Amino acid sequence: MSSYHILIEETINYPVVKEQIINYAKDLRKNQTPAEVKLWNLLRNRNLNGLKFRRQHPVKPLFILDFYCMEYKIAIEIDGGYHKKYLQTQEDQERTILLNLMGIKVIRFTNEEVLENSSWVIQQIIDSCRK
Repeated sequence: MSSYHILIEETINYPVVKEQIINYAKDLRKNQTPAEVKLWNLLRNRNLNGLKFRRQHPVKPLFILDFYCMEYKIAIEIDGGYHKKYLQTQEDQERTILLNLMGIKVIRFTNEEVLENSSWVIQQIIDSCRK
């Protein structure tokens, strides 16, 4: 059984877990990576085709999405270097599958893509909203 399946089963006391997740999401908003700051500045205030994005958005049962557009159910994840490690890659894949099963499409970008080629990243997001 994967770590995410175990975590989901352990959310029996969800109100307590929910509060912890919300507090953690608030902390993440205060401590964004440079790539998250850059992308947030491009997405915030409906700057991207009038779409509303939320940052560090909690999703039941245990996920915090870097960015989320509720209208199109699109999650944007920005992956730092630790996402290249084998175990983290596996967990990311499992997480993506679970989010897809919840009807949420996941788009992943690296820190480098956001910082060095933000116009391409924005175009990928726009294209995903059209599909």
